[in-house]
Amino acid sequence: MKSIRTISSIIIALVLTLSLIASAAADGAFRTLEEIKASGSISIGVFSDKNPFGYVDENGEYQGYDVYFARRIGEDLGIAVNFVSTEAANRVEYLETGKVDIILANFTVTPERAEKVDFALPYMNVALGVVSPNSRVITDLSEIGAEDRVIVISGTTAEDYLIKNNPEITLQKYDTYANAKNALENGNAVAWANDNTEVIAFALQNEGYTVGIPSLGSQDTIAPAVSKGNESLLNWINEEIKALAAEQFFHKDYESTLVDTYGLDYEDSLVLEGGGLTE
Repeated sequence: MKSIRTISSIIIALVLTLSLIASAAADGAFRTLEEIKASGSISIGVFSDKNPFGYVDENGEYQGYDVYFARRIGEDLGIAVNFVSTEAANRVEYLETGKVDIILANFTVTPERAEKVDFALPYMNVALGVVSPNSRVITDLSEIGAEDRVIVISGTTAEDYLIKNNPEITLQKYDTYANAKNALENGNAVAWANDNTEVIAFALQNEGYTVGIPSLGSQDTIAPAVSKGNESLLNWINEEIKALAAEQFFHKDYESTLVDTYGLDYEDSLVLEGGGLTE
């Protein structure tokens, strides 16, 4: 009887210990602004295969619209930036587990995501779009037949939108942008649905493709995201975005990283300065 009570006590103690560890892990899943500054570096999640927003160039260096902004964050904090390659489906997880301090990976703001992460002020406008081969340009989703497949990236708003609004469409899902592009080029699907900025870029950079649906669903925004409850870092980013508006930073970012792809015609419609706030 005594041994049973002893074993029970040990089990209870282990359960309590594990609960405390889990609680501590949850509380410490993010680093505060002061902790980040004290460490001398900030970890920022970006894409490594989504040119021109986040990609690795021929010299092994991160480049792109989001990366340009990330470097400015490090500069203004006075610390180094540790770039962490992420995929669309991993963005929330990387924040929840503390693998990164900020996500700057073309992250569209949605109510569902806002339940899991905290979004800062936006810095870009975005909608969904659909690109398809010139041999069969898709101009309306009704043109997609029961035997057709549409490419999406797992964890994106395009995937969510089509599942909710067009469940009759068969989706062909990929984890990386590189694989999605290869699949479209190889004729594995009739179209690719993604952020309109991405499909417009693809059509401009690859002959033989047309964005037949340039805007699908609602107009949304792209914003930085931090771990839920990390108020000190969130507040700093918001103030940074508002301050950068005085120098038209995001227009400079566009002209340095996106203009070769989109030209100047899209600049004012895509770029948001100061979080889009008006005086």
